[in-house]
Amino acid sequence: MEIKIDDLRGPEIAALLEDHLHSMTLHSPPESIHALDLDKLRKPEITFWTLWENGELMGCGAIKELDAAHCELKSMKTDSHHLRKGVAEKILVHIIAEAQTRGYQRISLETGSMEAFLPARKLYAKHEFVECGPFGDYVLDPHSVFMTKQL
Repeated sequence: MEIKIDDLRGPEIAALLEDHLHSMTLHSPPESIHALDLDKLRKPEITFWTLWENGELMGCGAIKELDAAHCELKSMKTDSHHLRKGVAEKILVHIIAEAQTRGYQRISLETGSMEAFLPARKLYAKHEFVECGPFGDYVLDPHSVFMTKQL
């Protein structure tokens, strides 16, 4: 498996992110969906990675710089054909290491509170993310769980 910075121009990543946004609509009301589309992910404060194996896209993840000491985990998604292969964990470990290398002191995230998001919350907890209050521009929302990790 190879993880690389992605320019978000390939059709594979467009399809995976479209699936990601669609899956959010199945589990969250519109006002509680915080996933970013391609244009918003191309902002300079965001670094986006994809994980590939034998030329096939397996998953993705990103960080958004909130300030010099704090970044946000964004757009974690595993392609449905590659679930339960450790893709999300591999990307998460890579992003945490990159955040540490960049000197961030904290990495935070927002995910859903519904049952469909339980595997993600368990993965984050396994990597020492703990629940916290809203950060950045977020507000309290019964459909959101906020988590953070000190680096």
